[in-house]
Amino acid sequence: MKKNLIYSTLAILLLFLGTATMRSQTVTFTVEGSVTDSGKVIPNAQVTFANTDTSRVFKAKSDKKGSFIIVGVPSGTYEIEITDSSGEKLFHKKTLVPDPNGKTNGETAQFNIDVSEKKAASGSGTQTSGQGSSGQQVPKYTKEQIEEIKKQNEKAQGTNALIQQAQNAMNAKNWQEAIPPLQQLSTADPTNWQYLSALGDSYFYTGQFDQAVENYQKGIQAAETNTTVDPKNPATDPAKKKAGEAKMLTNEGNAYLKLHKNQEAVDAYTKAASMDPNPGVAFFNLCATQYNTGNVEGALAACDKAIAADPNKADAYFIKGSLLIASSTTDKEGKVTAPPGAAEALNKYLELQPDGAHAADVKQMLAYIGSKVETTYKKRGK
Repeated sequence: MKKNLIYSTLAILLLFLGTATMRSQTVTFTVEGSVTDSGKVIPNAQVTFANTDTSRVFKAKSDKKGSFIIVGVPSGTYEIEITDSSGEKLFHKKTLVPDPNGKTNGETAQFNIDVSEKKAASGSGTQTSGQGSSGQQVPKYTKEQIEEIKKQNEKAQGTNALIQQAQNAMNAKNWQEAIPPLQQLSTADPTNWQYLSALGDSYFYTGQFDQAVENYQKGIQAAETNTTVDPKNPATDPAKKKAGEAKMLTNEGNAYLKLHKNQEAVDAYTKAASMDPNPGVAFFNLCATQYNTGNVEGALAACDKAIAADPNKADAYFIKGSLLIASSTTDKEGKVTAPPGAAEALNKYLELQPDGAHAADVKQMLAYIGSKVETTYKKRGK
């Protein structure tokens, strides 16, 4: 068997990571306040905020001081209901979150509810006290402020609709259909690396590799430059962003290969491997790319790193064994001597993938160097 025939058996498929799952956008508040009756605290009262548009329900119980708190309540229209420990309804009102009559400080909306106001009301819906925790009257929101809140809600709803449209298209692998909503999302928010990553993926799968590279690079830059951390948004978590950058770099390397820009692909994979908490994929792609560019030393080093990161990566053993066998020597009597580790790597492939795509090639290579094929490896499922 000639060495060039050994090389011809090697078909390498680079690993392409899945598309990003994007997170819906909305304005949320921490709703806190107190429940009283003519100024007397009501402990163990059930406080319910029911969104009239989405039917989502948020509940809390007042503590011994009559205080309650609910985290992560999206802005919108709600039905507030207060019941006592026996289940008797004490209070009901339709309102906005944040309440124009209440106190709002940043992401906290204050609702201090005195159920005695229901008794004083003339049969229709009651109103909250409109007082802050200090008991002082808090100015109502202006008409302009209320309109701004509504605009924020409408913007969030529009964003969510685009996200859902893009996600549905990607889940169905209708990549071309995913591009327009992702373009709108990334144009509206160019600092969101997840939009740009998903857009890069969609361009890649439609064969538009230059555009894929462009958007991966924009996504990487956005992840690196936007250092704001929002506990409510996992995408801003530094560890998640770092993993996202590594994924985009790996996918950028794949796009470069399609463009026949091998050195750029090697650079992208190398950087991805240095950042990824699970660098097995990046090292394997680097191993395969270095092999395809004829860099045997670099390919062997990357294969060893891929194996160290993921000892069950069968194809990494296959590439390593193939590279080593290609360096075999033949004496004057025709005896072939393979470098150390060649037979071990190929047999490891058979151990992991006895019926794999390269199993026949591996057995042929082992026969070529006169190495015994282990007979204990059985096909999967046998």
